[in-house]
Amino acid sequence: MLDVLAITGPIYLAIAIGYAATRAGLFAKADMQVLGRFVINFALPTLVFRALSTRPIAEVFNLGFLLAYALGSLTLIGAGLYWARRVRGMDHTAATFHAMGMSCPNSGFVGYPILLLTFAPVAGVALALCMLVENLLLIPLLLAMAERSRGRAGPWHRVLGGLLARLVRNPLVIGIVAGAAMSLTTLRLPDAVMRTIDLFAAASGAVSLFTIGGTLVGLALHGLGGRVAPIVVGKLLLHPLAVGGALALLVALGVPAPSAELRTAVVLMAAMPMMGIYPILAQAYGQQDTAAPAMLVATIASFFSLSALLWLLQHGLRIG
Repeated sequence: MLDVLAITGPIYLAIAIGYAATRAGLFAKADMQVLGRFVINFALPTLVFRALSTRPIAEVFNLGFLLAYALGSLTLIGAGLYWARRVRGMDHTAATFHAMGMSCPNSGFVGYPILLLTFAPVAGVALALCMLVENLLLIPLLLAMAERSRGRAGPWHRVLGGLLARLVRNPLVIGIVAGAAMSLTTLRLPDAVMRTIDLFAAASGAVSLFTIGGTLVGLALHGLGGRVAPIVVGKLLLHPLAVGGALALLVALGVPAPSAELRTAVVLMAAMPMMGIYPILAQAYGQQDTAAPAMLVATIASFFSLSALLWLLQHGLRIG
């Protein structure tokens, strides 16, 4: 167990330091938005580019990984919508953000640092594959559903055009496309450029975790019970189970299985707490009173759930 705590301990200590520094006034909470933009616009895109550009394209775009992550996440979206609408009787907007909380992990700010300590050789590739699914499928789908619930989606071609316009400007998507293009060629960037990219990429882990800690300052632990607990359980327990089940189903159907490390990585990514922008997206639709405490509780609870999952992996749990 001490070996597991040696992995998860630094992750959550870095989050705690970010929380303490912001709570003590060394940083304003608004500073976390600046740090977050640095991570999203520079650190993570360079990290993804570095991971993809230095590997063969066949190794990078692993079909089994992509399908398992997409299928498992879509399953949770469907389950979350069904539970919120049919069981709890929520309106479509509230149900959409319950489903988002259950199915969109914090793969960049929390998932990558944990994979870097556990499965470093595949951490960058796993991050790029997860972000490909999240940015091209999950988040656009959920936001389109939220817009339609307010009657503002408009014709499908206008929605698609707006989505594509946002995607081509997204630094993470640019990093994925550029890295994949480099992977397809024999070209290599000059050493000075690659070292610069490495500098920005190396900053992603610590700054991401510090930012998450600072973001948690001021979030109130209210509205637990029926509203928050199912989102937390869905995210930390049901999502990795759904992705693991999708992986097993795909292998049974004859889809080539990812490597053992990538199989473990895709389930670990699904076990992360929800993405840091979850309360921000929810605020635009009046759902922040549920989203913010859900993210706080999930981030705290994930220390125990991830430690338990890593302990099981160390003691013989096999995935796929």
